[in-house]
Amino acid sequence: MGKKLSIAILMAMALLSSCGSGDFVPKPKGLNYIDLPEHTYQVLDDPRHPYVFEYSKHAIASDDTAGLVGEHWKKLYYPDFDAGVDITYKSLEGKEGMLEELVDESYRLTYKHAVKASGIEPYEVVTASGNPATVFKLQGSVPSVYQVITYDSTKHFLRAALYFPTATKNDSLAPVAQFIVEDIDHLVNTLKWRDSTGNP
Repeated sequence: MGKKLSIAILMAMALLSSCGSGDFVPKPKGLNYIDLPEHTYQVLDDPRHPYVFEYSKHAIASDDTAGLVGEHWKKLYYPDFDAGVDITYKSLEGKEGMLEELVDESYRLTYKHAVKASGIEPYEVVTASGNPATVFKLQGSVPSVYQVITYDSTKHFLRAALYFPTATKNDSLAPVAQFIVEDIDHLVNTLKWRDSTGNP
């Protein structure tokens, strides 16, 4: 009896010491796996619009019906990700000072997110098609993490903005956001304006 009791006590002590060893490490919270497709593109070449560009085959292009409908505005909707890219266009022809106003307005719209954004990084580039552009990268839980404006000096102005229906949880949606950012960059780099004869 004494021998059995001693064994039981030793087993209990071993069990208690292993429980309190401090080696337990909790597993990090898991994120949903997102299977991203290959980037493939198609041409948006509608003679009604003063621009031509390539956009993702994973997006559905439609006229923008958000309420502030512009004649050449477009919505590129990604049904697999429930995300969209809003394309807004303005003509600069015969409107002196309009370019400066639109650039200022784009900065104002972007910095409206400053309340929730942990950072906003604007920088200027020249696209592969030769247009000047300003890119805005936003960090933090905001509904739009990437915006681009591009234009020529006298005729055309275009803005592309990535939107999720709710503020993004950047850790979980970062791969999706980056996927669409690459599509926006491709769109802007393939953008061509139509000339007076309607040719790009």
